[in-house]
Amino acid sequence: MSYRFMRTLILFDLPMETLSDQRAYRKFRRFLIDEGFIMLQKSVYSKIVVNTPASKLLRQRIYDQSPKNGLIQYMLITEKQFAEMEYIIGNGQDERIDSDDRLVIL
Repeated sequence: MSYRFMRTLILFDLPMETLSDQRAYRKFRRFLIDEGFIMLQKSVYSKIVVNTPASKLLRQRIYDQSPKNGLIQYMLITEKQFAEMEYIIGNGQDERIDSDDRLVIL
């Protein structure tokens, strides 16, 4: 089996007006962190997946855990495309905790 590393990006804008909205936001954010996503910006999270079938399974889990209100966007790009991201202002994380150097495939 060949592995083609991909990067899953989740971009979301969830309402925070009521206590119920805030609870749904915290639950969704905690779900992303538990799934291994890292925060790139306040509402942009990223995770490495090994191939397209793995990304489809992850996408389904995200659908299942999504709050009822708000906007959640899913994008899949290659690791090479992600690595070519340019920083116009600011800089990325200095510590690379999500690189594929330590990725273990069972």
